[in-house]
Amino acid sequence: MHYTLPQVEHYFLRGEKTLNVVTTFIDKKKQKQVKYERSMLRELSLNILQARVKQYFGSSRLTSNLIMNSGIEEACYDVAIEAYLLGAKFSRFGYFGEPMETVKPRCEKEERHLIDTLYNFFLFWGKGEEGVGSEELYYLCEQYVESWWRDGFMKGEKKYKLRLH
Repeated sequence: MHYTLPQVEHYFLRGEKTLNVVTTFIDKKKQKQVKYERSMLRELSLNILQARVKQYFGSSRLTSNLIMNSGIEEACYDVAIEAYLLGAKFSRFGYFGEPMETVKPRCEKEERHLIDTLYNFFLFWGKGEEGVGSEELYYLCEQYVESWWRDGFMKGEKKYKLRLH
């Protein structure tokens, strides 16, 4: 049934009937996911992100001069946040009793995409200077994404256990 604007105004002004808002399951699921991701991101700070970037890429001879570029540092933050949220998303399986090692293969494709994105970003901004060390650089990217995924998984699992999701 379709209502005209005067009919809707009439209902709301007189308070006789109210119209229900129809939402879909997909909308509700997205709203719940956004709410959960926001709650997870409250536990991160810029200082934590900066420290982890310096820990993984600041000490490497391949990337220490590149980290000075704010674009690369921001790309590291973006990948870190995505990996953290990916781990948090899959932490629900850990809450239900599955160990982290059996859950991890389920998101291997997404994790590999994050690793490749960060690695290619370093290659682009490195202008070919990494050359022989590109394999080492790939492993650094892999360890960086892995550490953020684990953090997200563990903190998400803790939230589920405390029923804060």
